[in-house]
Amino acid sequence: MTIIVALRYLVTSGAFAWATGIVRPGLYQGLAPQIRREIGWSLASAAIYGIPAGVVAWGWQQRGWTRIYTDFGDYPLWYPPLSVLLYLFAHDTWFYWTHRWMHRPWLFLRAHAVHHASRPPTAWTAMSFHPWEAVTGAVVIPALVFFMPIHVALLGLVLGIMTLMGITNHMGWELFPARLVHSRLGGWLITASHHQRHHENYQCNYGLYFRVWDRLCRTDRGLSSL
Repeated sequence: MTIIVALRYLVTSGAFAWATGIVRPGLYQGLAPQIRREIGWSLASAAIYGIPAGVVAWGWQQRGWTRIYTDFGDYPLWYPPLSVLLYLFAHDTWFYWTHRWMHRPWLFLRAHAVHHASRPPTAWTAMSFHPWEAVTGAVVIPALVFFMPIHVALLGLVLGIMTLMGITNHMGWELFPARLVHSRLGGWLITASHHQRHHENYQCNYGLYFRVWDRLCRTDRGLSSL
């Protein structure tokens, strides 16, 4: 599983870094040493993420311990899409509060500073974490599958969204059209314009997918101009 996580990171981040070179040529100019550090930390994170992922795969296939199911007929038609939203909201909630926790001075200096050493963040930054922080990110979705039913294909969708948002929120330019980012719906979603402000300000915009907790806790500081 560690190899799978590492390859997923290298392929997806590499693809978006390549796209950045086409869409915003020169954006990462002079950042080669930083990118090498990001890849090194990210591969270390992949090793950590692979452990609970392997436990889940083993527990599902060999023991039937998880709530992962394969037949859409097992639940009402309304449940599968709801399960995706529940997983994303639960992950977003965990991320918001652990992320704010990581910004406490003691933890920031010893762990989260690794992530913020990426100035500016790039398409390779998404998994660039100190091992302590990687542990907090690695456990939440694997823990959910033991309690909250989800179809195996939709679990893959959740992981895909997690990967996509993690990378695109850091790559330094806005992938999504302005009409979405500045729409009423966009006011509740996190994209690169929102997360870039976090990397500029540090004490705001802590969420991953949604701006719900940032708005409720008054830590939303709007969008950066990308």
